[in-house]
Amino acid sequence: MKKHQLFRFKTITEYHRAAGLPKPAHPLISVIHMDDITLPVAEIPFSLIYDFYSISLKKVSPAKFKYGQQAGDFDEGVLFFMSPGQLFGIDTPVDMATVKRPEGWMILIHPDFLWNTALAKTIKQYEYFNYSVHEALYLSDKEENMLTAIANQIEQEYHANIDRFSQDVIIAQLELLLTYSERFYQRQFITRKIASHELLIRLEDYLSNYFNSGALAKQGLPSVTSIAEALNISPGYLSGLLKSLTGQSTQQHLHNKLIDLAKEKLSTTNLTVSEIAYELGFEHLQSFSKLFKTKTSLSPLEFRQSYN
Repeated sequence: MKKHQLFRFKTITEYHRAAGLPKPAHPLISVIHMDDITLPVAEIPFSLIYDFYSISLKKVSPAKFKYGQQAGDFDEGVLFFMSPGQLFGIDTPVDMATVKRPEGWMILIHPDFLWNTALAKTIKQYEYFNYSVHEALYLSDKEENMLTAIANQIEQEYHANIDRFSQDVIIAQLELLLTYSERFYQRQFITRKIASHELLIRLEDYLSNYFNSGALAKQGLPSVTSIAEALNISPGYLSGLLKSLTGQSTQQHLHNKLIDLAKEKLSTTNLTVSEIAYELGFEHLQSFSKLFKTKTSLSPLEFRQSYN
């Protein structure tokens, strides 16, 4: 079996050269059609690291993509996003003769292209750039056609005569594509209800076990990152899913669970407020009282008295 290879590309021009593509029409942004790539099938398995952003609509059958440590099937059209420095690869199937050429497209965007634009800052707010491969965006035919049309418009713009409006036009198209993608992810959180609710059940089980194990007193609240790792998803996807289904971020969800537990202890035990604060992982009583009052408009003692 061929040794797994790792390639890192610092520039879009380097990637074009390695993929057997002509020199890019613009050095900082490129729309690539998968069927134009001439990288031989025999070269896989391989992994790639880009020093630029990529937005990809890919179909490869029956090969499997890997993003970080996660693998997924991409026989259907799905969209996924990569930030600079993230790992992407393709695993070789057993029967190489069955591998088909990739279909779809990808947009490569060097960070320098975004320099001195609002998108340079706001692109970091799109959490799906840090999702894992199994958290890719599954598009309907209509959605796929919409995003493909935007990609084609970006390609047409930089192939036209470059003028002082060109960057603004392309940035506007990129922002439109990212906004649509955000909308489609919200739709996916809702339409994939079974998977979403299974994940919420796993989250509740994890938190119940954590809270009942005494870990709160020793370690405090679990971090969003540690919860996501336990659930085998990315922190961004977990927060996005919770925000869509419950209206709360992961941190807000944790605090609400903590306050529910505090209410239970205040109303059913004779523990002092200080003892309850300690059991809930607070080093200082003041921090516990402040959070409790923020969430309930009552101090812990006022809640206990009103409950009694």
